[in-house]
Amino acid sequence: MPLIVSFFDVLEATDKLSLDEQHTLIEILQQRMRERRRAIIAKNIQAARKKFQQGDCQPATPREIMKDILS
Repeated sequence: MPLIVSFFDVLEATDKLSLDEQHTLIEILQQRMRERRRAIIAKNIQAARKKFQQGDCQPATPREIMKDILS
């Protein structure tokens, strides 16, 4: 059964860590966040490529895209 911990509990537990441990925790969390963002970007790229291959979108220059956005 998964353990569910509140955000407040996590903060309280963090306060009990040494400064070095807190620093290490921050580094680990930042790395996990970077990995999660990369995974989201990769998933978006795959979806965009699939749409392009299916003919659901057409290539456009940045100028054309901005023209569409501003019109």
